[in-house]
Amino acid sequence: MDIVNYLKEKIKKEDLKTIVFPEGENLFIIDAALELRRHQLVNPILLGRTDEILEKMKSKGASIKDIRIMNPHTEDTLDYYIKKYCAQRMMPEAVGKKIIPQPLYFSAMMVKEGVAHGMVAGINHPTEEVIMASELIFGLQEDIHVPSSFYLLDIPGFKGDQKNLLVFADPSINPDPSPQELADIAYATALSTENLLGWEPKLAFLSFSTKGSANHPCVTKVKEAMEILNKKKCHFLYDGELQADAAINETIGNKKTKGSSLVAGKANILIFPNLDACNISSKLVQQLAHAKFYGPILQGFNYPVSDLSRGATVEDILGTALITATK
Repeated sequence: MDIVNYLKEKIKKEDLKTIVFPEGENLFIIDAALELRRHQLVNPILLGRTDEILEKMKSKGASIKDIRIMNPHTEDTLDYYIKKYCAQRMMPEAVGKKIIPQPLYFSAMMVKEGVAHGMVAGINHPTEEVIMASELIFGLQEDIHVPSSFYLLDIPGFKGDQKNLLVFADPSINPDPSPQELADIAYATALSTENLLGWEPKLAFLSFSTKGSANHPCVTKVKEAMEILNKKKCHFLYDGELQADAAINETIGNKKTKGSSLVAGKANILIFPNLDACNISSKLVQQLAHAKFYGPILQGFNYPVSDLSRGATVEDILGTALITATK
């Protein structure tokens, strides 16, 4: 599956969505926004210093007519956003005046107020800051205990259930999730993958053990997450604990599970036991296999938001924006 073409076709069947980019002065963001606008895939809004953005756009042969540019400090809606934010929290407006003009928070208010469908940020900001703004302005969905994220990797030469595509979770938010949090991450990722990509989720809880081949508290955590998910009576396939090779290589999966697993060797979603494992693995796959890298796609919030790797390319930004527009 060519994920970008799939998303383009999906978006063409829907109304044009507006995506706000709080880091509008970044050259990669400008390039991606121009491409998105040129092909009428989304309606991008760039936040930042207007003169700075215009100067960079002119160097690419574009003008202010091509993309909407907003400077939070000079927008008429700034005062309204400050008043609304502070009124909802019963706090002095002086506090809101320090928070809301910041691009991440102003962008989030735009999404919450319906000016934009979603927000894509993170190429200049650490994930922690994107999460903080999202939690503060958007809040979490009612049935979600923790926010989480996933990467969509397009891996050259890999031949899996979804051809060259794999989903990794959680690479950016939860350092050492509890069994309950790990179950939440798995559940949210399966639903996100199903809704955004149209996949039939086949989810593997990863470990250094396969079906009891090792005994350790780290393995126990994964088993407990499985038990919690069992109580949800999920409609999608999942299994664990599985080693990575058993999850994505059918021959090895059948051997290690003695053919008893419907997921082993066929997994299209990999749930890692902690952030260390997921982040390191995904970056290694990106660097060693030259995989295309979309996300982190954030999930669990009340509004669409995605975080970018600070090493994101223009193509990465395009894919992430398209995914956000389809949420």
